[in-house]
Amino acid sequence: MKKSFSFLFVLLFLLSTRGLQAQVQAPFQFAFVSDTHIGSPNGGAEEDLRRTVADINSLPNISFVILTGDITEMGTDQELKLAKEILSALKVPYYILPGNHDTGWSESGGVSFIREFGYDKFAFEHQGVKFIGCSSGPYVRMSDGHIPRDAVVWLDSVLAATPKSQPIVFANHYPLDNGLDNWYEAIDRLKKQNTQFTICGHLHTNKKDNVEGIEATVGRSNLRAKAEFGGYNLVQMRQDSALFAERTPGLETKPVWRRIALGAKTYAAGNPFPRPSYDINKTYPSVKKAWSYHSDANVISTPVVHKGLVIFGNSVGKIEALREKDGKVAWTYKTGGGIFSSPAMHKDLVILGSGDGNIYALHSKTGKLAWKTTAGASVLGSPLVDKGVAYIGASDGKFRALDAATGKEIWAFSELEGAVVSTPLLYEGKVIFGAWDRHLYALNQKDGSLAWKWNNGSPNRMFSPAMVIPVAHDGVVYIVAPDRFITALDSNTGQTLWRSKEATVRESLGMSADKKWLYGKTMQDEIVAYPTSNSEAKVAWRLKAGFGYEHVPSMLLERDGAVFFGTKSGVVYSINPETQQVNWAHKIDNSMINTVNVLGKKKLVAASMDGKVELLEY
Repeated sequence: MKKSFSFLFVLLFLLSTRGLQAQVQAPFQFAFVSDTHIGSPNGGAEEDLRRTVADINSLPNISFVILTGDITEMGTDQELKLAKEILSALKVPYYILPGNHDTGWSESGGVSFIREFGYDKFAFEHQGVKFIGCSSGPYVRMSDGHIPRDAVVWLDSVLAATPKSQPIVFANHYPLDNGLDNWYEAIDRLKKQNTQFTICGHLHTNKKDNVEGIEATVGRSNLRAKAEFGGYNLVQMRQDSALFAERTPGLETKPVWRRIALGAKTYAAGNPFPRPSYDINKTYPSVKKAWSYHSDANVISTPVVHKGLVIFGNSVGKIEALREKDGKVAWTYKTGGGIFSSPAMHKDLVILGSGDGNIYALHSKTGKLAWKTTAGASVLGSPLVDKGVAYIGASDGKFRALDAATGKEIWAFSELEGAVVSTPLLYEGKVIFGAWDRHLYALNQKDGSLAWKWNNGSPNRMFSPAMVIPVAHDGVVYIVAPDRFITALDSNTGQTLWRSKEATVRESLGMSADKKWLYGKTMQDEIVAYPTSNSEAKVAWRLKAGFGYEHVPSMLLERDGAVFFGTKSGVVYSINPETQQVNWAHKIDNSMINTVNVLGKKKLVAASMDGKVELLEY
């Protein structure tokens, strides 16, 4: 009888303890701020954030602040420093995440965000509730939102150390839907835990939401927009509910607009919700994956292949070399910042830039450092090597020519006003490239002096021709940009020859092997071809390829009579430009495919934003 009573007592104690773990231990309140957009050209962002900080400081019983991304407009170092200076005035702790505006146009690849704030993801506990926040990209390239590969790996470690019954609140910049290309990576994990709700920004409005059974709340932007003042949300965490109320700084707290019941949460097993389909691989079974490697962070560059090694960098600064024959790691080298620079070869040296502000040359066989040249800021541009000279742009306002054997500077052009993030073109003695300062530059290859520079007339930096790799033929340079024009320029003077918006080509461009055709990828499911011409050209043909809405920069490469490119949904395409038909398509994952590296012998290497690197045989 005593044993039965003792067992019953222990059981009741355990059940009661589990119930307590599933509750908020004591009521508290936090501020939920989003989309502050410091540096916004519309004005008022700085004043709005200062007013919000002062208002939070004036309120009693605020335990902490969570900021869910788009802290700045363009992610510049100057904008981030100003945001940090304003937020440093808060008298309570704050926890902050980057959004797409902080990373997509970042001149540091997100390095400066981490340098200013100390992190780009967080996990902390308050009154028994675990708050977890992940960054969400995209980084340096236009693409869908993407929870970085390293953040997913980190999230696994955090959740593994979290009791299943502990209440969780998850924060992200994006809503957890297909606006994030890997939304399911977060949801599938959160549904295995006692997730109470999620919070996010991005949409600039208050909105009630539900993602696969998980309650979700979208918070308004801190910007005033057309109102007199901006605003944010106050969240009351009670033991049985969370209450959201909008706050107008210095004036009023509006009535509660969102109530979420708290308690022990369980989510249905199984997967009745939409997930990415790989059925396209069944349609083209002739395409085979020779091997696949998953890096521990994003890969946002094109791997180089040299003497049996596939070499690339990832977004946590690791350079990796894989054996071409089987995809096994041959060597690694760690830099101090994210890598978004596609490597280039000089003899047996592999050269690339890093977010840590250095340009590296490694011995390709061993991964040992050959030389390192320091720039004044992150180096996101990709090198082009010609006749022993490496040409590369950085985020310090400079474009450099370096001796590829030693790293010694030959010349530097110092008049850039924005980051260089792509690969230059060498044509007729000129180095031609774009930057995130609205301009396309042509420098004299011999001494780096300015031959000409061009812009489209718009003051909007987001329309800069920064991502495209220009192409040229017969005295004409061709580019595309986010303004959705294809532009032809005189290669000698930089004068506009013609511009066309007949097809909405955005940042993805290529030229046929015989130089007769320009290829562009539109935003609406089409590959288009223009004839190369110094007078206005019309679209010669259009191919509905089946990739749907599209906006990622992945250049179109023609090899052996086929054109290859990648899409935002993780699919590599090969098309026949003669017949205007799809040769084949192969889905690697659900994230952006970088410009591919076609090797010949019916092989190519493709890398995805999520860190997948694969050798395809077709």
